Amino acid sequence: MLLIERGDEGNAYLTLSGHVAIDNLKGVVGETRGLFAGERSAKVIVDLQTLEYVDSAGAYFLLRLEQDARDRSIPFEFLHMSSRVKGVVDLLGTTVLSQSPSGRQNTSLGFFEDVGLTAIRFFDDVRQSITFGGLLASEIALSIIHPFSVRWLDVLSYMKKVGVDGLPIVALISFLLGLIMAFMSSLQLKQFGANSYVASLVALAMVRELGPIITAILVAGRSGSAFAAEIGTMRVNEEVDALVTMGFNPLRFLAVPKVFAAVLVVPLLTIFSNLLGIMGGMAVGILGLNLTLHTYAEYTSWALTVFDVVVGIVKSMVFALLLAGIGCHRGFQVSGGAESVGNATTSAVVSGLFLIIVTDSLFAIILNYVRW
Repeated sequence: MLLIERGDEGNAYLTLSGHVAIDNLKGVVGETRGLFAGERSAKVIVDLQTLEYVDSAGAYFLLRLEQDARDRSIPFEFLHMSSRVKGVVDLLGTTVLSQSPSGRQNTSLGFFEDVGLTAIRFFDDVRQSITFGGLLASEIALSIIHPFSVRWLDVLSYMKKVGVDGLPIVALISFLLGLIMAFMSSLQLKQFGANSYVASLVALAMVRELGPIITAILVAGRSGSAFAAEIGTMRVNEEVDALVTMGFNPLRFLAVPKVFAAVLVVPLLTIFSNLLGIMGGMAVGILGLNLTLHTYAEYTSWALTVFDVVVGIVKSMVFALLLAGIGCHRGFQVSGGAESVGNATTSAVVSGLFLIIVTDSLFAIILNYVRW
């Protein structure tokens, strides 16, 4: 049964009751056919409190009703949708409607509409990220206050995956980066007889900037994407919903161990990156510039201060927090199938790299006024 009313404020109120299935759908569709043809409604509100049952055809009718309102830029809202009806509607919405040739995604948009929709999606994503960050921060604070609630065995497992398994590639890239920097800078410095300053240049570049950034980039590619794919797959398989049903908090159960592991391990990886980068420069200095080990070590220690080392470690901790957080956030955003998991994984890496660059720029500005 369908009842349509018009409110004084211009809203259209639809009340569905009983069963909406394929056997009585023709009559329901006929009653709503003129809903959008006449006077434009300020908002369409569909009350489903007395709706007892829908089959796939009825769920498709509800989705098409919502889509027609959205296409006409009319606000739309379902009220009192039961969990049973919502399950059928959500299941159909991720399959049939997304592939419909009349779906919104196949509609050709103009340039300005495309730019506007992109801006809306961007700011909506920023809002969701800030919301997720606040929820994650509160869960981390509660976990620190109640450490026994943390799954420390999972933290150790993720520490191995992020740290131990990632050490070889971090060490190789850092060593080659230090070697390349030393070789390229020596081509200029040796013209002025300043070969010994190669050690200072490599040490400062690695400890202040390149060590934390290179480590963060590699962690984003290896671990940030893995976090997103793992949680995303659990979303697709409805394992996250199962955790909620059993009374677990998904953020504390899934995200907090990953964040703790990254924050604990990435600074250690950064220290190894600094050391291997300096060793790469040392190889060039000793073999190509006729510097002694003592001379190279002396110029390295002369160039570095405790402040430089501490700043690099603090940077790496902030980078680790951002990478783990954005990886988990993208994983929780997954809805649909394997394609959505792939998109979330890609988005986790891209967003992580963007946050690394922005945060490092903020560090550079702040440290310029503190000490550099």
